[in-house]
Amino acid sequence: MTERVGFIGLGIMGQGMTLNLLKAGFPVTVWNRTAAKTEQALAAGAAAGASPADVAAKSDIIITCVSDTPDVQAVLLGENGVIYGAKPGALVIDMSTISPGATRDMAAALAEKGVAMLDAPVSGGSEGAAKGTLSIMVGGDANAYERAQPVFKAMGKTITRVGDIGAGQMVKLVNQVLVVVNGLAVCEALLLAQAGGLDLQTTIDAVAGGAAGSWMLSMRGPQIARRDWRPGFTIDLQQKDVRLVLEAAQELGVPMLATSLVNNLYRTLQQRGLGSEGNHALVKALENLAGIEVGQKG
Repeated sequence: MTERVGFIGLGIMGQGMTLNLLKAGFPVTVWNRTAAKTEQALAAGAAAGASPADVAAKSDIIITCVSDTPDVQAVLLGENGVIYGAKPGALVIDMSTISPGATRDMAAALAEKGVAMLDAPVSGGSEGAAKGTLSIMVGGDANAYERAQPVFKAMGKTITRVGDIGAGQMVKLVNQVLVVVNGLAVCEALLLAQAGGLDLQTTIDAVAGGAAGSWMLSMRGPQIARRDWRPGFTIDLQQKDVRLVLEAAQELGVPMLATSLVNNLYRTLQQRGLGSEGNHALVKALENLAGIEVGQKG
């Protein structure tokens, strides 16, 4: 029997993920704090929930994909939260990027009500969400992980159980270190290419197939070259993830030199009101230091 799915949080990632669940044939009930963001999913066949609790009452598997730790706490445990509608035997899957410790605490609260939880943050940007090719890092019980496979396969391509509850979030923080530091390398490299009088797209094409190649270079490099700042993932959300990395590193006593640098560069862009631009607009912080604009015709 096809399980009924609830989806809470139809933002830049959740929108595409919900549409792929509908395409896969799941009955989906949706809720979003800003109701207008549910319109596309409703037009594609989703049902509207009145609150997170209402979504949970109508669902066997409840997925959350919201911005930050307090947002997940609110929709799961707050007023009219999932915990008040979910039936014993339901499964909650949080696909946000949040604190590993808070994840474990929420899982414990849900377990007292007979509700299982997986943490399953994702990587792949809005493109991966739309195409159903996300990488999904899952923490939690092995049986719950197996139960969730059909919904994961509707949304992602690389699905890995990485450990117990909270481990998915910790792996996502590792992922974000690689994303932002690699992003900084892409920005520095294209700044050097610009200063050296090179054609940016030709340069990207020349190096992308070798040891310097990466997802960030191939996907975000051409956007930088075109000065296209539309977000696959915003600076504000990326900075939130960097904050979580630095908090975890502080607790664990791990130095985060390059990640701390990115944190400070993003802060300068947020101070300029650029937080809603794509995370690849990091290059603007370097441009400001260099007095050179990448993609500008000389």
